[in-house]
Amino acid sequence: MHRFFADENNILENEKIILDDSEDVKHILKVLRLNEGDQIEVCDGKNHDYIGKIISLSKKKIELKIIEKKTSLTESNIEVTLFQGIPKGSKMELIIQKCTELGIFSVVPVITNRTIVQLKDQKSEEKKVERWQKISNEAAKQCKRGVIPKIENPIFFEELLKQLYEYDLCIVPYEKEKQVGLKEVFKKYKDVKKIAIFIGPEGGFEEEEIYKLKEESAISISLGKRILRTETAGFVTLGICMYELGDLGGR
Repeated sequence: MHRFFADENNILENEKIILDDSEDVKHILKVLRLNEGDQIEVCDGKNHDYIGKIISLSKKKIELKIIEKKTSLTESNIEVTLFQGIPKGSKMELIIQKCTELGIFSVVPVITNRTIVQLKDQKSEEKKVERWQKISNEAAKQCKRGVIPKIENPIFFEELLKQLYEYDLCIVPYEKEKQVGLKEVFKKYKDVKKIAIFIGPEGGFEEEEIYKLKEESAISISLGKRILRTETAGFVTLGICMYELGDLGGR
């Protein structure tokens, strides 16, 4: 069944849903060619799914009658936030897309000492974040997420350090870490609910940044013998975390 997201304000008390996003309306009318009586699945982005029957169509909105409401079954009970050093080019789009598929809760772009990308002004930053959020929205729709991962505004590394206390577990893959792996970490941390993953940009974090992260209780871990690119390390780490905690492949 075709799936769309709707703002919770568009899910009305009279058991109706209004879809008024121009791209969604165009897709329903021009691509899917749906008609009155057809059913579609709608998510409010807050972990609730609805089955709606189309009762009216226009160029500006689609009106649905709710025929079923249920809790989304696709969300993890683990909230993982990726703090990602901003990489060059379109790599961030790939990171967001794949992490959304794997169940990320939110992504925070980070400006580190080795970040090459320069966000010239607030307007440039807003445009980037808007584009990244759109990637998250589309990926969430495609993989039937119950929540759309939030793409936060970029922060500087020093701001990142102030947020570590919010998490049950903070991990940073580091190429110089030779002893500790994620399997060992999760033998100790079995019941965590909020995890932070820290990934540097091209070239990784500087040693001083790793030191500061560890000083604030982050655990440096190894991802094995091979060095992973910044656009790979985040969703590999996320995938292992989800598997170890039972979200992928069962317990």
